[in-house]
Amino acid sequence: MEKITLGPMPYMSVMPTLLVGANVKGKPNYMTAAWATVACMVPPMVCVAINKARYTAKGIGENKTFSLNIPSVKLVVETDHCGLVSGAQEDKSMVFRSLYGKLKTAPLAAECPVNIECRLFKSVDCGSHRLYIGEVVEIHADKSCVTDGKPDIAKINPILYAQASYFGVGKQVDTAFSAGKKYRKK
Repeated sequence: MEKITLGPMPYMSVMPTLLVGANVKGKPNYMTAAWATVACMVPPMVCVAINKARYTAKGIGENKTFSLNIPSVKLVVETDHCGLVSGAQEDKSMVFRSLYGKLKTAPLAAECPVNIECRLFKSVDCGSHRLYIGEVVEIHADKSCVTDGKPDIAKINPILYAQASYFGVGKQVDTAFSAGKKYRKK
């Protein structure tokens, strides 16, 4: 297989499509983000990169809390809308019904099958974006999307983001931490 160089860019083949929730000036606001991942196992932490100019960043700074909401593919229109429109220009508090958990200041989008409630652990200036690292305070999940006490990706049917397009989840191809046991040296 021949390789070519493409130059430096922030590329990952597939990313989760999330709604970052934060109260800004006392109102829930949601913005779409894809630059997010797990940051730590113990204590459980997640992180999301947000452009410093985004309205939602003001709310995270104001309250030191945020949520990462995982929308299903049936919410693709509402989710994309939250990325197209700034909360500074349009009130997005009614796009989703907001619930509050333990922290009382991190809005959770009720229509999303999974909501991750976070307390800001640290933020890191990375240039154009600020990386927000949140300690997971609670995971809220629709009962119908849980199997054996864990969120079930097939039941959640999350939106995946790649190359300016949205995708659904395909079928499972194998099991992690097990598939590699079949490897045989060549």
